[in-house]
Amino acid sequence: MPGSPPELPIVVLDALMPTSQRMVLDRRGSTVWEVESHRGHYAVKVGYPIEATAEWAAQPWTALAPAREGAVLLRLGLVDLAYGEWERGTWNFQPWHEGPDLYQLWEPCRRPDSSIAPHTSVALGCVEALAELHAKGWAHGDVQPAHFIIGPERTHLIDLALAQGGNVPEGYDFPFRGCLVHYEAPEIARSVLDTGEAEPTQEADVYALGASLLISATGWRAMEYPDDAPRSVQREAVADGRRRLVKAPGELGELIDAMLSHAPGDRPTIFEVGKALS
Repeated sequence: MPGSPPELPIVVLDALMPTSQRMVLDRRGSTVWEVESHRGHYAVKVGYPIEATAEWAAQPWTALAPAREGAVLLRLGLVDLAYGEWERGTWNFQPWHEGPDLYQLWEPCRRPDSSIAPHTSVALGCVEALAELHAKGWAHGDVQPAHFIIGPERTHLIDLALAQGGNVPEGYDFPFRGCLVHYEAPEIARSVLDTGEAEPTQEADVYALGASLLISATGWRAMEYPDDAPRSVQREAVADGRRRLVKAPGELGELIDAMLSHAPGDRPTIFEVGKALS
């Protein structure tokens, strides 16, 4: 049925021959599955176009996102993956990473009257994961708390469908039109408002990581706008730099403030952030 979330495509079932599978995410335009098979433990992403509604314009790019991410991961040297097409869009599978995301892990820090401070070692793990990507010449473009998986041995940065930094097959590429506004840098928000598109940068990634650390530690987003405001109103607030008077506790507070600087050139690089934390 056109309105229902897709099952795993036959081509993926044939490639992995799952011994178990469960859908872990079902959002407009994509589903994510945890799949175990004799071949290994994988995250499988299945993309399809978002149909237009009274509230939303059609979004054909969501159908291409899994294949685009697969191509990016291949460029970055990951070999235990595959991607391809199915009748409604594209898919990829890649190694599954076990662990909570940043927002989940720091939930105790956000409880009223909590005396638990966000641990700098967790922040450093996120910084190291992003620094690894930046060192290869790429920008992530969609940094947010849910995209840092805090594993037992290291932190993994996931969801690279919007990353920029190398060639992507033309048939799977699409323009960058911003990300979740809570984590958009002012220059990205301004560009999307003015032109409908933007260019992911490493400076914008640093801003997004600062905003991710802030909201995960405090529960407050960096910028001031109504919760139910349309995206254009949210972006105006971000582009104008309407910062909240909220600070992360401890030594992280000052560093996050620097990462959230309005001008890209005033932000530390991810490597400078790492040096400050270590």
